[in-house]
Amino acid sequence: MSSTEHDERYRAISAKDTRFDGQFVTAVRSTGIYCRPSCPARTPKPENVTFYPTSAAAHEAGYRACKRCLPEAAPGSPAWNVRGDTAARAMRLIAAGVVEQEGVSGLARRLGYSPRHLTRLLTGELGAGPLALARAHRAHTARMLLVGTDLPISEVAFSAGFASIRQCNDTIREVFEMTPGELRAKRRRSPGTPSSGGSQGAIDLLLPHRTPMDADGVFAWMAARALPGVESATATSFARHLRMPGGPAHFEIRQTPEGQLRLRATVTRLADLAPLVSTARRLFDLDADPAAVDEALSGHPELAALVTALPGIRVPGAADPHEMLIRAMVGQQITVAAARTALTALAEQLGERTPDGGLLFPTMAAIAAHGAEVLRGPAARIRAITGAAAALADGSLTLTVGDDAVAQRAALLAMPGIGPWTADYVRMRVLGDPDVFLPGDVAVRAGAAASGLPADPAPLTAWAARVAPWRSYLTAHLWRAAPVRPPSRRSTAKEPS
Repeated sequence: MSSTEHDERYRAISAKDTRFDGQFVTAVRSTGIYCRPSCPARTPKPENVTFYPTSAAAHEAGYRACKRCLPEAAPGSPAWNVRGDTAARAMRLIAAGVVEQEGVSGLARRLGYSPRHLTRLLTGELGAGPLALARAHRAHTARMLLVGTDLPISEVAFSAGFASIRQCNDTIREVFEMTPGELRAKRRRSPGTPSSGGSQGAIDLLLPHRTPMDADGVFAWMAARALPGVESATATSFARHLRMPGGPAHFEIRQTPEGQLRLRATVTRLADLAPLVSTARRLFDLDADPAAVDEALSGHPELAALVTALPGIRVPGAADPHEMLIRAMVGQQITVAAARTALTALAEQLGERTPDGGLLFPTMAAIAAHGAEVLRGPAARIRAITGAAAALADGSLTLTVGDDAVAQRAALLAMPGIGPWTADYVRMRVLGDPDVFLPGDVAVRAGAAASGLPADPAPLTAWAARVAPWRSYLTAHLWRAAPVRPPSRRSTAKEPS
């Protein structure tokens, strides 16, 4: 780390700046602990401080987590979306539970490396290997469940991805220097916070995030696209059924009167809880750095009014990468309402019912086999959709949160019926890439015209380059700025679906 970067981070911890929580941790040699940047304890001397990119790196160096600020309770780092390198891809996959499901060898295989080389690469880049990073993620999940739910400690252990209760207890003691019971005893329950014990695989917990947060915009986005039976949405909540490795799951994200976001979820297998929390966070873009985004965008006079009107805008993610591709392809060249009608029919006729009466979005195999019987429109488009579903089903096309962005785009463009708009839109939603721009999108062009920007794709693309690496958030602002169009039965325009 350069002396300039060290000085910048030291100024952040001196100011107790919460905007940096989750982006790095501060290890203090004189005390042997590591803290989040906003820790209220007395700021240590500069010569006693070492900054680490992850808590796993600090733990590997022999430091313990601060009992006062609990750095694992901070929102996740936005760097894993901003960066597209192997380390960032690995962190996204670790959060999705790949190490617990497939081991380090599975993680390495997905990233195209041997386990040994991946360990060397991550240790050099992040200060810890994949096992240590996964262990830190499990400790974070266990802490979250211990302080945010009433789940028995035995269920917390398996929900967090530990192989045994003893392994969980040992890790909690080592990382936090407390037993699970002592960690749970330190929690503060706000008045009216619901208890979440008693139901197998059920949780109800807080989703920390950086402010400001345009939650209204995300809920409105979800409501406009919700598929009956699969999803439901109101002005302050979004819920859906989702297929997880262990079986059907259901979750609801809701906003409290105080502006907090809470997650209520039920899973078939406890080990699916942690990946489900990660999915919910990505869906609502909760690890974004809104202060950095807003500062960059508002520095351009043409965008200042948009940012002032909607501070903390978010770019919605995807609950399931495969489903996202099908939804994007169905939504090509038709309105959001028309896409919702077509996707509702697809879900109702090919989806599976859950034991509680909910509806799961169809599997790719079902769409490949029977989608042509349900979908309406040009034959070439239907063949493209069912062909993509077949490729996803048989593994000839892969689509995950840990993909390399360039390789993912190339693989999608090689599929019949998938053009740049769809490939880039999927990259924005699935990878959480913050720097995607969609100049061919009619709503983007309309929003640009309404905001005093060029409306034609070429000059608009050139203008958008000046806000890199935040062009996805520019896209979101232009979507919101677009004048409302009257409903139409036919449209050649591309809209976000």
